[in-house]
Amino acid sequence: MRTTSVGVHKIATKGPGDVSGLMNLIGSGAIDPASILAILGKTEGNGGVNDFTREYAVAALCSALAPKLDLSAEAVEQRIAFVMSGGTEGVLSPHITVFTRQQVQQQPAGISGKRLSIGMAHTRDFLPEELGRSAQITETAKAVTAAMADAGIADPADVHFVQIKCPLLTSERVEAAAARGNKTATTSAYSSMAYSRGASALGVAVALGEIAADIGDQDVLRRYDLFSKVASTSSGIELMHNVVIVLGNSESSASAFEISHAVMSDAIDAAAVLAALGSVGLGARAQADRELVNIFAKAEASPDGTVRGFRHTMLEDTDISSTRHARAAVGGLIAGLAGTGAVYVSGGAEHQGPAGGGPVAVIARLSD
Repeated sequence: MRTTSVGVHKIATKGPGDVSGLMNLIGSGAIDPASILAILGKTEGNGGVNDFTREYAVAALCSALAPKLDLSAEAVEQRIAFVMSGGTEGVLSPHITVFTRQQVQQQPAGISGKRLSIGMAHTRDFLPEELGRSAQITETAKAVTAAMADAGIADPADVHFVQIKCPLLTSERVEAAAARGNKTATTSAYSSMAYSRGASALGVAVALGEIAADIGDQDVLRRYDLFSKVASTSSGIELMHNVVIVLGNSESSASAFEISHAVMSDAIDAAAVLAALGSVGLGARAQADRELVNIFAKAEASPDGTVRGFRHTMLEDTDISSTRHARAAVGGLIAGLAGTGAVYVSGGAEHQGPAGGGPVAVIARLSD
């Protein structure tokens, strides 16, 4: 008996504070605000420490949804998982993807096989000195397991994308740790983004059995042979805990959607993107009953300074961050293959796929 139905809506935005598209869908009855579980967005900021477009977007969404849910804006943020990824370089187009989940009373006609399911969990708040270290790995692994249970997914093989929003360090947070006699993994706010992303990704890998559990501080940003094939982590200044969203397929789902993934070996791995599209019936021989909803991917500048034997300059550009270069490059590749720039490409792929590469997941709508 299928118990839940998951919906997915991709909505273009005119700016970080634009909630009109979502409000129109709620007003028309296409989205029940009480069913919204998570919102993932791409905002047109720089994706760095000082990218306040992420916080602005979340605040705008919470304020707009609060009266619809009869909650305070603060309560909305606790109820719904918001993950805003800054940076829409190149052809990437700002948008949000809204995930809904509702209980169903009876088996819908025509639904068969495993369908899209979503689960959410939160870690506890971290101390600044715990970011990028074993505590973040361990607590993230626990949260991934909890989110899988929430999604009704028992087999790790059915997990195709794990999106995490994680904290970063600020000078105030570093000073707070020092006042307690503790050192943080780094004193650089920008570098802390990578440490937090990396530790969170390793937590996903531990939870899904992709790597052994006996890893620690010394492995973060050092052992790049350790990674998750489905983790996507994004750092932000607006929180001190990890928000974990698990996306996969489950027999208990009555959704009209399906998800699958592949792993890009580098920033120009078009074959992997095509494989991900093909795995949900959207490849070169696209099935007539399938429609692309969105693509989610990670991007980073290869840490060894090369792509397939040729030198790249992304790590040596003092004008533009390497994460912005990578988002633009991978975003352009995926947009060209998908036929749309409204795709979710996030920069900084430490321990998220092989070094220089990253996971790419595709959600398709099925017409039963």
